[in-house]
Amino acid sequence: MLDERKKKVLYAVIDSYLLTAEPIGSRTISKRYNLGVSSATIRNEMSDLEELGYLSKPHTSSGRVPSDKAYRLYVDQLLKTKKLKIDMNKKEEIKRKLTKESKEIDELIQNAAKILSAITHYTALAISPQLKKIRLKHIQLIPIDGSEILLVLVGEKGIVKNTIFNIEHGIPENQLNRISNFLNHKLKGLTIDDIEKAIERPIIEEMYEFKDIIDKIIPIIDKSLETMDDVEVYSDGITKIFDFPEYKDLDKARSFISFIEDKELLIDLLMNNPIENGIEITIGDENIYEPLKDCSLITTTYKLGDMTIGRIGVIGPTRMDYLMTINSLKIFSMNLTEILTRLLGEE
Repeated sequence: MLDERKKKVLYAVIDSYLLTAEPIGSRTISKRYNLGVSSATIRNEMSDLEELGYLSKPHTSSGRVPSDKAYRLYVDQLLKTKKLKIDMNKKEEIKRKLTKESKEIDELIQNAAKILSAITHYTALAISPQLKKIRLKHIQLIPIDGSEILLVLVGEKGIVKNTIFNIEHGIPENQLNRISNFLNHKLKGLTIDDIEKAIERPIIEEMYEFKDIIDKIIPIIDKSLETMDDVEVYSDGITKIFDFPEYKDLDKARSFISFIEDKELLIDLLMNNPIENGIEITIGDENIYEPLKDCSLITTTYKLGDMTIGRIGVIGPTRMDYLMTINSLKIFSMNLTEILTRLLGEE
């Protein structure tokens, strides 16, 4: 454990480095902060902090920079001692912008990433909502031409999936209506999760006279429902990383951009990190992917009512404004939850 003086010196170094991105010397700390001790004492404390792994001295510079270990201590202390204050005017302004610029759910999430990046000046990421809990409202089978049939699935609030499939022999419209009515009776009001469990042999056995067509339809319904839960990931502000001196190295910047453009890696990054207490922060070497070893990733969730259905976050250099970023993410989490609960919540 660090004593209070060492913590004050360390936090002063971190605060200065967040502003300047330049190695910090003891004289700078002595001038900027009233710590009540001499420059020589500060220099000794900084030397001790370096030995303890909280500071490092880059190249031949006389100044020091914070380590990942220092940022972790700083962030943990920040979360414990700083009460997050949500600017309600800012929250409502962002909510209006999200609502105004978004006509569909995917567009809402995409715009959220765009606006979040503009506000924080970091790269923003967002996962589309996972809609396994959306309830089915209606199923309809419609003959098109000969052996072609259109399957229409309607979810709550107008979420629709259309699929065309073929059967060997045409089926009269009145028989398709009978099958549609039967499926509606069995499946209407169920969630996607529930339907996947329900569409098994008992349904086929109950309408044995239409066994061949139902045998064909059930896998198509299943596949269509799966697409309602496809994961999409949106990113914005990818090139903002060039704004930070840490990424003037083109090879490092290219590696970062290549990573952000890989959808599967981003999904793995966002979906597999557990989130506790509403926020998750990984710093530097805590990230498992090499291109993010000089970055911090901060993520949170958004919900449908009380159910978590998606994630949103930012990636920036470890020298990021953590308090501002956490506050911004809290605002976006609240807004997305409110908007989606209003759009998709039970009537």
